[in-house]
Amino acid sequence: MADFPDIVEASLRARFVSLRVKPDEVEECFIRGAGAGGQKINKTSSTVRLRHLPTGVEVRCQRERNQSVNRLLAWTDLAEKLEWRKAETVNHQQAARELVRRQKRQKSRGQKARMIEGKKHRAKIKATRGRGREE
Repeated sequence: MADFPDIVEASLRARFVSLRVKPDEVEECFIRGAGAGGQKINKTSSTVRLRHLPTGVEVRCQRERNQSVNRLLAWTDLAEKLEWRKAETVNHQQAARELVRRQKRQKSRGQKARMIEGKKHRAKIKATRGRGREE
């Protein structure tokens, strides 16, 4: 079994363990950067790209000139993205449960009275429409 790179510090490893991410699931790639920088950026592969294969989450880091610093930043960014994604799914599930709970909740007397009053008002408006009554 592969292990996380040495650049990944203990606190960051703990974050990945809590997210249940195995080092085998992360694809690490060093590529040439893009953008301003001229000859230096075109000759060195200082940009780091990480991809978490099961989720498809991808991170690219080119913030610094040093590959090892970019590597550490990319691993940190990947952890943050995966944590955000996990929290987002938990929030969506909780919001769905709350929505169902609110929909099934019984209305208060005041709410019910206002609803019935609104329906009666609407019925009066609709009653005035239509053909003229012949007497």
